[in-house]
Amino acid sequence: MTFFRRARDKQVSESTLNDKVILITGGARRIGAVVCRTLHAQGARLVIHYRSSDRDARALQDELNDTRPDTVALVCGDLLDGIEILGEVINTAVAAFGRLDGLVNNASSFFPTPIGAANEADWDNLIGTNLKIPFFLSQAAAPHLQQTEGNIVSIADIHAERPLKDHSIYSMAKAGLVMMTKSLARELAPAVRVNAIAPGAILWPENEITDSAKEKILQTTPLGRTGQPEDIAKTVLFLIRDAHYVTGQVIAVCGGRSITL
Repeated sequence: MTFFRRARDKQVSESTLNDKVILITGGARRIGAVVCRTLHAQGARLVIHYRSSDRDARALQDELNDTRPDTVALVCGDLLDGIEILGEVINTAVAAFGRLDGLVNNASSFFPTPIGAANEADWDNLIGTNLKIPFFLSQAAAPHLQQTEGNIVSIADIHAERPLKDHSIYSMAKAGLVMMTKSLARELAPAVRVNAIAPGAILWPENEITDSAKEKILQTTPLGRTGQPEDIAKTVLFLIRDAHYVTGQVIAVCGGRSITL
């Protein structure tokens, strides 16, 4: 009885993010910023990584620190600059608040690479941001997350299973991210949980997409509409805060589109 009471009490205590420290890559804008606001509202302390969105990052930091002072730190860097910088990012995150409880691999690049037009720079960018960086960040974070029994959440894509035309390198990279999630879930268990989210149409890409292309996507989405960044943020919150018995899983947040592709 005492054992089960302890397990129950531990699970209840973990159902809060109060003072837990979470690093979010690419957290200054778009979905990343909504994830930051959602986790911070639940009591988390954040380390927000950004590359070039300095104004957005500082505005978000000020906004959240106005709510709870000294609970948000920033770390700037181009994660493609080399493996060494990834270790530095993790060390900066730990130094900011003395611990690390979660890593959200959100930073990503997305652009087409039609066969015949793809080049090595495209490969390095897409594989780097969507697979190499999440892996080596997770590796650097693992010892700290093991100490806090923390977790890793990566933003994958429904096209990890069903490739997107003219985006072969991107689709391959996200497929690798899904396998990384499953592999690390085995390697880091039982101390660290590792999961991923596969969004569908949430925010349209910032590069041009035609109205007809948007309509085609919505026609193959059973719910018939785009999702909201909050849909992703709430799923991140669930996986970090509430999903105590979930690891190695990929949750599709896609309005059902993954079943029609």
